Amino acid sequence: MTEYILQLQCEDQAGIIHAVSSGLLDCSANIVEQAQFSDPDTNQFCLRTRFETDQDSLEAVRSALLSHVDRFAPRLDLRHSHDHRRMLIMVSKFEHCLEDLLYHYSNGDLQVDIPAIVSNHEDARALAQAHGIEFIYLPVTPETKRAQEEKLRELVDQHQVDIVVLARYMQVLSPELCNSLPGRIVNIHHSFLPGFVGAKPYHQAYKRGVKMIGATSHFVTADLDEGPIIEQDIQPVGHAQTVENLISIGRDVERRVLSRTVDLLAQDRVFQVGRRTVIFS
Repeated sequence: MTEYILQLQCEDQAGIIHAVSSGLLDCSANIVEQAQFSDPDTNQFCLRTRFETDQDSLEAVRSALLSHVDRFAPRLDLRHSHDHRRMLIMVSKFEHCLEDLLYHYSNGDLQVDIPAIVSNHEDARALAQAHGIEFIYLPVTPETKRAQEEKLRELVDQHQVDIVVLARYMQVLSPELCNSLPGRIVNIHHSFLPGFVGAKPYHQAYKRGVKMIGATSHFVTADLDEGPIIEQDIQPVGHAQTVENLISIGRDVERRVLSRTVDLLAQDRVFQVGRRTVIFS
């Protein structure tokens, strides 16, 4: 038996599940896992189905499904479950999120393929090479930013990348690059925004006596740090913690949130619905 994962999103209306079920029945498929949600604000219907069938032709199964659901004009994504999502990771100097992703990747906990790691610094080269992953150094200056982003787009196409993961990549992507990869770039940052913007947010938070440290992952859009949120977490802190303690706690929360985010994306559990997300966890 061959296992597939189906993602379907379209305008909500009667008959969608019946149509999907009919298409799966044509393939003699057995549904292993299914979740669906109708968003009342956008009238969008989201469905994720994991199923198995004795048909191993992806195109034949896709054709059977489309013959029933095409009238709903859906966004339909279908893949063999063993065909992993391909993720390009970008990092600057802080390596805690990258290290955590590579730890779970090397253990087989993250079902992804990582063809390359891109950085505007050389710091992570040894870490990438230790995991047998190509390291690509793309320095950024105001003069080279456009050429660097063009090279990045070439890498996305060359390696057939599904998702670009900014694992503490400390450069702002241009609106042109963000708009060229809608729903395909994710970022991680502290959750102090919009309260403590700019440099040294943990120092600002310490001076204001914050009582919790958090992290947020989101899709990257042309509106800086305002894309649809995917995952969040917090850690309570007290008055006795120093700035250094807050930074350490923050890094720990960031790595946890990003790893969970990548895992959700790897399993096709994330849908973007307007400015929000639907997550089938």
